[in-house]
Amino acid sequence: MSDTKKPAYGGQAVVEGVMFQGKHTSVTAIRRKDDSIDYLEIPKKPKPLLTKLKKVPFIRGVVAIIDASGNGTKHLNFSSERYDVDPADDEEALKKEEPSKMTFLLGAAALGVISFAFVKTIFTILPALAAASLEFIFPGHVIQNIIEGMIKLVLLLGYIYFISLTPIVKRVFQYHGAEHKVINAYEAGLPITIENVQKQSRLHFRCGSSFILFTVVIGVFIYLMVPSDPLLVRLIYRVLLIPVVLGVSFEVLQLTNKFRNIPVLRVLGYPGLWVQLLTTKNPDDKQVEVAICSFKELLARDKKHEEGLTSTQVV
Repeated sequence: MSDTKKPAYGGQAVVEGVMFQGKHTSVTAIRRKDDSIDYLEIPKKPKPLLTKLKKVPFIRGVVAIIDASGNGTKHLNFSSERYDVDPADDEEALKKEEPSKMTFLLGAAALGVISFAFVKTIFTILPALAAASLEFIFPGHVIQNIIEGMIKLVLLLGYIYFISLTPIVKRVFQYHGAEHKVINAYEAGLPITIENVQKQSRLHFRCGSSFILFTVVIGVFIYLMVPSDPLLVRLIYRVLLIPVVLGVSFEVLQLTNKFRNIPVLRVLGYPGLWVQLLTTKNPDDKQVEVAICSFKELLARDKKHEEGLTSTQVV
């Protein structure tokens, strides 16, 4: 079966595990300390307003990012907290978590959104300040925007590279690679086995890592349309235009995915794939096994939700 006939699934690496998101639910599989595999499922609840906004071009990108940030943080917190719990103490740990489960989920979602907004703001303001400090060498509106974009790109890629050197982030990036390999095997119509998955590329056109590069490039063009002097005006515009840059960049990412099977236009997605050389690492077989378990569990649970939706019209 070709990839155009298969539904699109998204994923995300978490601590010692992988989260996959389907049409009706999302599932995380993690490797426990005793080598067992544990799961967390968070079904998607009907959100009429959110669904409508996700269909509006340029707005849907920002909405999708906020939604993904909140949802991803829930899975990330589950993986990190669950991994540290001794499997023998599972029953006691679950009793302690149950009363505050809703509070935990809401708090995790809010934390994810706030964290994303904070990081994005910092990585927007710092390059602007750095470029302004070099204005005596590189004057002019156009040159300043290009210099700012270059500084932002170096800052982001440098940050990713250096954190990837730490053991924990390296393992997360390996799970990220495992996630991509599983999706690539699935879209190629292959049986989802460790052997087949390991043969696949760790890069994928729909990866959010590609989005990083697009925000930098798109930002340069958008910032050309607004004043860059004085410095305070530049900083205000940079912050206010963050949703615009994100929205346009999301549309560009969608276009590169649509064009990936057209040889001439496929090259538009290559720079984004190059970024993934930093954000993914080749996984070992045990990490691939976790990714496979997560994906298969998602397919099974998504199917159950689909059958329930057909018979009862509720998720």
